[in-house]
Amino acid sequence: MIDHLVVSREQWLQARRKLLAREKEETRLRDAVNAERLALPWVRVDKHYRFHTPAGEKSLAELFAGRSQLIVYHFMLAPDWEAGCPGCSFLCDHVDGALPHLEHHDVSWTAVSRAPLDKIESYRRRMGWRFPWASSHGSDFNYDYHVSWTREQLASGRIAYNFAEEGIEVRDDGTESPGMSAFFKDADGTIFHTYSAYARGIEDWIGTLMILDRAPKGRNEDHTMSFVRRHDEYDDAPGSSCCHAEAAA
Repeated sequence: MIDHLVVSREQWLQARRKLLAREKEETRLRDAVNAERLALPWVRVDKHYRFHTPAGEKSLAELFAGRSQLIVYHFMLAPDWEAGCPGCSFLCDHVDGALPHLEHHDVSWTAVSRAPLDKIESYRRRMGWRFPWASSHGSDFNYDYHVSWTREQLASGRIAYNFAEEGIEVRDDGTESPGMSAFFKDADGTIFHTYSAYARGIEDWIGTLMILDRAPKGRNEDHTMSFVRRHDEYDDAPGSSCCHAEAAA
């Protein structure tokens, strides 16, 4: 039995109404932040990136798939890794069901990783996912959007991540971190970078966490997402997290 305060129904209602007022404040703040996000200035993308996909090599413009908006999830899967990041995998377990709704709202969504396409496709088959997933292998894309770093950059001890003015300390020898970037393509085909977020800045994409936040024990974790495993490993592997969660938004 968890040691927790137990009260009468009337006392519970009083506490719940007090919390509801805070929840409404949170909702209004979220709406205000969303408005500020939409008002951010944009940056024109002049660099030409190429990606490897199951349908052949594509440009950034072609990843829009005929729509005007593109969301890229920077999935942590480096060329020499045998499997994708458990935290990224946890997030991407929530994507396939959202795709029809996004696509019918003029938004394309794709994961992008530095691993070669054959490694991406192998891991996708293992996980049973259907969402688009492109390889940026041989491209500067991951480096330019601050989710991958060269060995020389890592050796400096600090990396540019999550908009920290002085960078953040390198905590391991990994070359990848998670994040997302949004792009807009106008009628003339000009592409603009509109938004990026990293670390815990997009954890609200993970519906499981939002549900756990309302469960009696909450997330019940030792550190951010410490309980998470790949969905086919829950019977035989310890929890793991590898997503620079400490650099929270």
